[in-house]
Amino acid sequence: MSLVEIARFQDVYEADLAAAFLESHGIRVFVTERHQTTIDPLMQRALGIRIMGAESSLEEARALLSRAQAGEFAEPDGDDIGGTPATTRAATTLMALVAFATGGFWGTSLPRRLRAPSWQGMLLSALIFFAAFVVLIVRKLILDPP
Repeated sequence: MSLVEIARFQDVYEADLAAAFLESHGIRVFVTERHQTTIDPLMQRALGIRIMGAESSLEEARALLSRAQAGEFAEPDGDDIGGTPATTRAATTLMALVAFATGGFWGTSLPRRLRAPSWQGMLLSALIFFAAFVVLIVRKLILDPP
């Protein structure tokens, strides 16, 4: 069985989706350049990701992919995903700000034991701890005067 190029994609995920689509229609295909592009993702754009298949199924596979690209297989419901609730957006924004303020985004490429400690994060943590301690003391003095 000689393999021929059925399609070429710029993204490995798009190629995987197309390969799964073709497989679901009974056309056996292979996604190539997967190893090289996972090692060096910039090569995805340079080489492209190819879907290879039998020469006998070339025309049928290309016809299926062009029909899919035209939207023939799209469901009438659409692919709308509901919006994110405001509370979720606020919580994720707060987590990102706390991570940024405590140095969570600095030097993340190194393991923690090799990373220099972030003095900004330690300072912010100490200030938060101190403020919580002061609030507890003031609360105790207000609610239980000596």
